[in-house]
Amino acid sequence: MQHFIQPPETSSLAHQVRLALQEDVGSGDITAQLIPEDRYSQARVITRQEGVFCGGPWVREVFRQLDTRVQVSLLVKEGERLVAGQTLFRLQGPARALLTGERTALNFVQTLSATASHCRELADRVAHTRVKLLDTRKTLPGLRLAQKYAVTCGGCHNHRIGLFDAFLIKENHIAAAGSIQAAVEAARKLAPGKPVEVEVENLAELNQALKAGADRIMLDEFSLEQTREAVAITQGRAGLEASGSITRKNLVAVAETGVDFISLGTLTKDIQSLDLSMRLIG
Repeated sequence: MQHFIQPPETSSLAHQVRLALQEDVGSGDITAQLIPEDRYSQARVITRQEGVFCGGPWVREVFRQLDTRVQVSLLVKEGERLVAGQTLFRLQGPARALLTGERTALNFVQTLSATASHCRELADRVAHTRVKLLDTRKTLPGLRLAQKYAVTCGGCHNHRIGLFDAFLIKENHIAAAGSIQAAVEAARKLAPGKPVEVEVENLAELNQALKAGADRIMLDEFSLEQTREAVAITQGRAGLEASGSITRKNLVAVAETGVDFISLGTLTKDIQSLDLSMRLIG
């Protein structure tokens, strides 16, 4: 359970870009071949709407893989708030490469900026509380690390990255293990040092998870009254995470109960791409 401050490592990012270019360019951009090979151009990319920027490293990697002669000048920083009409970056280089890479570069930026923008909106709503908003594993296939990075650019936080870096013991795991206590003990033996979180559905299970020594406890579909009671019972002995049926309408109320975390699949799956445009200017 981390809070990324850097984009994915170079090899992962390069792999994402390589796959994106392969599916778009295929055997070659036949339309770009209408342009003389030796023609150089400039281009600028603007946003038609406000939001939060994310995706600069992917833009650089797209054009690095297409043609190292392309110069990318980023005019905004990762996590920077944007206004409609603002220029995000400029490009200079072979016209063929600029046009071939346009859609792939913009796809990354519009998706990652949409994620960051949505996260910033929700983080701002609960900024008066101490709660941390967490993402989930509900990410676009192949873009898990990219979207989780975008989440942090928007001021929210990462839950576990996958099934490998932290335990999240749910109802079926508990049933198979025999009890919450048995499941937690097995987790401690299997991977000492890995965070252990237990999902509970009522206050009785909360007490069992506390007794078992869980690091974090997820309150699944708890009412506001139950959540407040859980906070009072726990008294800081474990991190408390609210989850389930949390929307814009009740987010602030949940945050104000005193829980430590709120996990939201919406941070990465219910997003609307930022409206971007690229124009050649020479």
